[in-house]
Amino acid sequence: MPLHRLNVITGPNGSGKSNLYKALRLLSETAQGGVINAVAAEGGLNSTFWAGPETLSAGMKKGRVKVEGTVKNKPQRLKLGFAGEDFGYCIEMGYPINPGEAAHYVPSAFSLDPEIKRESIWAGEFYKTSSCLIDRNGPVIKNRAGRGWDVIMQHVGGFESLFGCVADPSATPEVFTLKTTINSWRFYDHFRTDSSSPARLPQLGTRTTALHHDGRDLAAALQTIIEIGDTEALHNAVSDAFPGARVAIDVSENGHFSVAFRQEGLLRPLSGMELSDGTLRYLLWVAALLTPRPPALMVLNEPETSLHPDLLPALGRLIVKAAENTQLWVISHSQLLIKALKKSPECHLIELEKNLGETQIKGQKLLDQPPWYWPDAA
Repeated sequence: MPLHRLNVITGPNGSGKSNLYKALRLLSETAQGGVINAVAAEGGLNSTFWAGPETLSAGMKKGRVKVEGTVKNKPQRLKLGFAGEDFGYCIEMGYPINPGEAAHYVPSAFSLDPEIKRESIWAGEFYKTSSCLIDRNGPVIKNRAGRGWDVIMQHVGGFESLFGCVADPSATPEVFTLKTTINSWRFYDHFRTDSSSPARLPQLGTRTTALHHDGRDLAAALQTIIEIGDTEALHNAVSDAFPGARVAIDVSENGHFSVAFRQEGLLRPLSGMELSDGTLRYLLWVAALLTPRPPALMVLNEPETSLHPDLLPALGRLIVKAAENTQLWVISHSQLLIKALKKSPECHLIELEKNLGETQIKGQKLLDQPPWYWPDAA
């Protein structure tokens, strides 16, 4: 899937938007050491596998032949990968080998745990053997040394990613750089706005350069933007959605921060407890998107949720502003929000569709796909 600075992903229900989002989350877990647990939280490795036949023949795709399964000839694998201008990375997971295939099989209660079979880091936008810098095959991790390789670890556990084993800024700067980049990714898919939401209540504040994924530190994040971020953009975003309004942060003597929302015509500011769900959610998006420390990637899952349609053009302009400093993915059903985002020349619309259970990009032909090559199977 080709990506630009601002990517808008849409499509009907069941077209694969959630799977795409979950795949990104799994990729982010590799650098945080939790990819195995994240796969388990999805229902186990088997639930991540393609549920259709190993091969969809031309006859099946054209409807001339009934879709039927056959005996699988290849080991089942979950493969995830991405690439940018500097580095690319991929990971391949599967089940542990069968006892009969192992020379020194040790019985384990964790026999259904996924095992990392292969990991690679390469230079450039797609994998080539000559551009591969770090290669992990089973328990062995190798580092590029001139025209050859140095083995840097030989007994890596199947549940451990190379990011947790060899991320050294001196010995393996590629691993360290990529780990830092992936760890900076931010995902926002659910902000609490109910009456007990922490975002409504005074909270002990500390400098907050990245809003928590559930919005609990809203007041501190807004105050951080006011002090070290783009204050003008913050006030413009608020007044764009609510003409004449302004947001400030009240700080108590004991260091508790609370939101004070001033609206035209009112004699006192509204507290977080008094804000409507839509107003509070919009302020949460302002705090997330105008972060003083933009990440390499930010993913917004259905940001239009609980927002009045009148707020969506302002939200679109806020997202376009944020895309100047970070790569953004916006997964959305809202045609009004998509229309606002498409006004930006940076907007890259990706419409997903399902064909015999396969998620495809609508209108994408073979020559439209960016080059992508997986390392040899483990």
